[in-house]
Amino acid sequence: MRLRVEFTTEPFDLDEAPAHAVVAREVVEAAELDAVDVGPFGNTAEGGADRVLTAVDALLRRSLEAGATRISLQVNVVPDGAEQEGER
Repeated sequence: MRLRVEFTTEPFDLDEAPAHAVVAREVVEAAELDAVDVGPFGNTAEGGADRVLTAVDALLRRSLEAGATRISLQVNVVPDGAEQEGER
């Protein structure tokens, strides 16, 4: 099973990335996930269920330790093959 994770960490800082955001990015990039997209207002990554869930655990723990006061998180199952979103 493949999963897609989308997340943001807070508090935001528009001038520079806060420590918790840097840590979250490092966790996702080190997790060997596919389709990693890191942005200032949201981040996404895809991969096998075990890798994504392991990364989510590390992301939550390390981001909170680094000062995050809120982490918004969504995990979705990525449809297999031709069964893409909108084709059901």
